Amino acid sequence: MDHNNIKILIVDDEETLREGLREYLELDGFIADTADNAENALKKPIDNYDLILLDVMMDGMSGFELATKLKDNPETANIPIIFLTAKDTEEDMVSGLNLGADDYISKPFSIKNVIARIEAVLRRSKKKEKSADVVCDRQTLTCMVDGKNIKLPRKEFEILALLLEHPGKIFSREELLNIIWPENVVVVDRSVDVHITRIRNKIAPYGKKLISRSGYGYGWQD
Repeated sequence: MDHNNIKILIVDDEETLREGLREYLELDGFIADTADNAENALKKPIDNYDLILLDVMMDGMSGFELATKLKDNPETANIPIIFLTAKDTEEDMVSGLNLGADDYISKPFSIKNVIARIEAVLRRSKKKEKSADVVCDRQTLTCMVDGKNIKLPRKEFEILALLLEHPGKIFSREELLNIIWPENVVVVDRSVDVHITRIRNKIAPYGKKLISRSGYGYGWQD
C-alpha cells in the first residue's frame, strides 16, 4: 500500500510512545501528527485525518469518550479509529467495537504490527465506501437499501451495522453474541443464524453480500 498523503493522528499521553510512533510512521511514508490528550486532539482539524490511533486510558477525557464524540459528529463519524491500550480484556475490546472502532491493539506492540493493522483498516475503509447500496446510520437507527428505508429490529440493525463497518472481516458467532448481546442474556448460536437469515431477506438483492464461513460465523463482502 502506498502511504503517501495518508494522514494519521496519534492521541496518547505517553510522550515516548507517541513520538516514537510518529517517527516510525513518517519513516514509512505516512504523514503523522500527535496530540497528548483528547482535549488537544479536538482542537485539531480532525476531519482532515485518514485514521486515528487512540489511547484509551488518558487523564481527563478518555479515548472511549473521544471516540464517542467523533462517531456522533457526521463530519468525523467515518474516520477509522484504532485503539492503542494496555487494557486487553474481552470486555474492553467489545466496548471499543461497540463504539465503532475499527481495531484494538494491546500494548506493548511492534511497529510492524501497528502498520499492518493500519493498512488492513484503511483497505476495509475503502471497501466500505463501495457499500453505499446498503447503509446503516447508528445515530438514527435506520438502514437504507438503494435509498429506501427498511425496518429492522434493534438486534438485526446492530448486526448489520457492525458487519458493514468491518467489510471483509468474519466475526465468529461467539463474537457476535458478545458484542450484540452484552447484557449477558442467554442466547444460543442458533439465534445468530436466524437473525442473519432475516437480514438477508430484508436487504435483498444484497443478501449475498452477507457471507458465511461454515461452522464459524459471518461477515460482509463487497
